[in-house]
Amino acid sequence: MISPASIDAMLTAERALFAQRNPNSAALAAKAANHWHRGVPFHWMLDWGTPFPLFAERAEGAELWDVDGHRFDDFCLGDTGSMFGHSPAPVADAIARQASRGLTYMLPTDDAVVVADELAKRFKLPFWQVTSSASEANRAVIRWCRGITGRDQILIFNGCYHGAVDDVFVDLRDGVPMLRRSLVGQVYDVREHTRVIEFNDLAALEAALAPGDVACLLMEPAMTNVGMVLPDDGYLEAARELCTRHGTLLVFDETHTISTGYGGHTGTYGPIPDLFVLGKPVAGGVPCAVYGFSADVAERMEHVRAQGETGHSGIGTTLSANALALAAMRACLTQVMTPAAYAHMLPLAETLAQKVKAVIAANGLDWHVTHIGSRGEFICSDKAARNGTEARAAMQGPLEHALHLFLINRGVLIAPFHNMTLVSPATRPEQVDRLAEVLDECLQTLIG
Repeated sequence: MISPASIDAMLTAERALFAQRNPNSAALAAKAANHWHRGVPFHWMLDWGTPFPLFAERAEGAELWDVDGHRFDDFCLGDTGSMFGHSPAPVADAIARQASRGLTYMLPTDDAVVVADELAKRFKLPFWQVTSSASEANRAVIRWCRGITGRDQILIFNGCYHGAVDDVFVDLRDGVPMLRRSLVGQVYDVREHTRVIEFNDLAALEAALAPGDVACLLMEPAMTNVGMVLPDDGYLEAARELCTRHGTLLVFDETHTISTGYGGHTGTYGPIPDLFVLGKPVAGGVPCAVYGFSADVAERMEHVRAQGETGHSGIGTTLSANALALAAMRACLTQVMTPAAYAHMLPLAETLAQKVKAVIAANGLDWHVTHIGSRGEFICSDKAARNGTEARAAMQGPLEHALHLFLINRGVLIAPFHNMTLVSPATRPEQVDRLAEVLDECLQTLIG
């Protein structure tokens, strides 16, 4: 029902409208291009599909303002980094208080005690460490798993995302493991040490683990980067049993799926992994991540340490667990990421999912809406994907680009990578209504 000509026409019109509406961003983009490579401090800032970068001026709660004075209803929320709202007051206050007392000491603070107790209580794993990003945490977890098992292989899922970790940049293309083409400057073939299978394929999982040489299965409980792919009933429990049977450590990366509920996907649905990674939102947007592990894993870590020598292990950096991050994390965990916050987020996200479904149906489109917890996505396909290959096949690049640009020009931000939305504790019902209304306007325009 949506023709390529209609998509092209919308892209042309919306690019022109964006340029007209954003002269201040255009001027800043021209200046930034003098010395920032590709005109931005980091390349992801170009992924919104706008003719030039949109420069932000400030954000608060679930709203963002650009340098041209436009206000946005923000359902991207820093691609999860601000999942609990921009600058929550307890986190902002903690940052300001700690900033006057020192930013980093290479020593623990009393915040560390509270943070560890809160993490252990909420996520059911007794021991924790802090890093500066989820990428760093995943890299550390892979090294520990290889070190304590004596195995070199890791197992991942096609289409997975675990940050900037070289080991996971492997996809299946027509059933064949291939290096992800976006991996820059890799000098050895990571497929020598990384095995990749499809999500929700229990037989493939059992076959991959059967040789007994896999150190860890690194996974999101529900895939979120290739589009949202939810686990089949019983799949995670089967994965837990198979990992235990074959001596493989199970790692849940909950950096995105923390949106599922108060204890993340693990605490909401189970099972309990051997190791657990959480980044982005855990300190309210301050760069920080944590990884937790069982008592058995901790004991095996100490055995590895005893066999080695003192000195730097290659895990962690100078700014890991700095005082500012710990203060922000304490405030976020105890005052922001609360049961009350989820009690607001989850039903409002359900309302958003239902409204988007109604808009899609009203426009005669056979599209699918997937959501879990406060995270949702509408897919330009008639069914939910069960694995990475199906999720990629459902992607409609130019169409999604047109949708995103139309929404941006009318003051609505969703994640630029695909049609994903997040509902925060600060999101209001009228913002949900507005997203649905603007999406309806967009689809009516495309369909004609």
